[in-house]
Amino acid sequence: MAVQKSKKTRSRRGMRRSHDALTGSTLSVDQTSGETHRRHHVSADGFYRGDD
Repeated sequence: MAVQKSKKTRSRRGMRRSHDALTGSTLSVDQTSGETHRRHHVSADGFYRGDD
């Protein structure tokens, strides 16, 4: 089992974790129905950019 030579500091730990944050998904408003949906995804009623 690998054992580190010296303890990593809180700063190094934080720098490593700086990319681990979760981001919310980007939402768009459908122009025809006015409902929100994820970008580049089909809306709940089955339409994508006005096409069935």
